Amino acid sequence: MDISFGGHTVSAQKLCAWAALAAVAPGAIANCHAQQGAWKPERAVEIVVPTTPGGAIDRTARVMQRVLQNGRIVEVPVVVLNKPGGGQTIAMNHLDQRAGDGHELLVSTMSLMTNHILGRSKVNYTDYTPLAVLFGESMTLVVRPDSPIKAGRDIQERLKSDPRSMSIAIGIAVGGTNHLALALVIKSMGIEVKKLKTVVFQSNGETMTALMGGHVDLAPLSAASALEAVKQGKLRIVGVSSERRGDGPLAAIPTWKEQGFDVVFTNTRFLLGPKGLSAAQTAYWDAAFGRMIQSEEWKSEAQKDSLEMDYHSSRQSPQRLALMYKQLKDALIDAGLAKE
Repeated sequence: MDISFGGHTVSAQKLCAWAALAAVAPGAIANCHAQQGAWKPERAVEIVVPTTPGGAIDRTARVMQRVLQNGRIVEVPVVVLNKPGGGQTIAMNHLDQRAGDGHELLVSTMSLMTNHILGRSKVNYTDYTPLAVLFGESMTLVVRPDSPIKAGRDIQERLKSDPRSMSIAIGIAVGGTNHLALALVIKSMGIEVKKLKTVVFQSNGETMTALMGGHVDLAPLSAASALEAVKQGKLRIVGVSSERRGDGPLAAIPTWKEQGFDVVFTNTRFLLGPKGLSAAQTAYWDAAFGRMIQSEEWKSEAQKDSLEMDYHSSRQSPQRLALMYKQLKDALIDAGLAKE
């Protein structure tokens, strides 16, 4: 945009540079800040999801879509764009082609970090613009209702005498969230994770079927999945990885810290923007997300899925993500899947 100043017409960009070099024309400086400081979406916002429709990540995106639109937090249309495949690679490629575009938001998970740690992907969260940490999902260890294992100490005693005395299910993937939750708890018990007898299943459903059928003794599950099985009388929760006891049904479940094991771990979802977003763009989204997480619908959905509200803004999220990356890397090293 051009600005008239001193009888001449100059670009806003040039005027900003002149104002920075010479302490003159306060009015011009204020005009410059006004031109550069404000940003808002001018076309549809895309919430990119690295999975197919219907899963947990997709659900997060669609709740965001409803709250941002129905609450008139964002004035332009908000659409969900599913880009599954390649362990988030296809979704990340979509962002790579839109550097500096504040209309693109990606709902990401810790698999982005684990894929980088394991060498499966060259990109990491640091290659993009961290916009927010949304929430965490606590993880549990579960057993059959009639299992002799009643507490964490029972697991510790059995595995200390023989790390292969229990068959432990790992749902979905080696190095995934369930595996990491298990590794952190077992390490805190003073047991070498690499010596465990583990069995990998392709889904949480298969994991629960194997556990209920007596084919395995123990399994890590998200709090939401575990609670659903507990309601049906199919499983029992031994411990939960949250900082403190949760609400509702989780209020009856002791944390690992209560049981003497220093473990806090949540499956965290966060938002990334393309590389090179401006301060004005991130400020806009900080304000929008701040309103979003205060909405009743957002709080209701979080409570329904037993999620822990753990919001961090664009300023706070890089540090939070860095701590997550270190925790994940340490756990993968302990599991014998990554090198120091």
